[in-house]
Amino acid sequence: MEAKDPYENLKKELNKIGNWPQVYMFKFIVRADNKSIALIESKFTDESIKTRQESANGKYISITVKEVMLSADSIIDKYKEMEGIEGLMAF
Repeated sequence: MEAKDPYENLKKELNKIGNWPQVYMFKFIVRADNKSIALIESKFTDESIKTRQESANGKYISITVKEVMLSADSIIDKYKEMEGIEGLMAF
């Protein structure tokens, strides 16, 4: 039995939107350490808009990135690129 693609539902929802390319907003939460932050931000172009918000206790940081994406597949590929970053939560 084949394993279900964890991105299948996201891809369906993104394809309903249509009209590509368009700006997509990625949201990540990670421990507030420079290495993790740099890894996340390095996956995006210089043209993307990146904002950070530190948690109340300073342990975590929320990173929001807005970038023009060409298709639903390009968004899924970006999430797959991020999978190797330890402790990353994506929304």
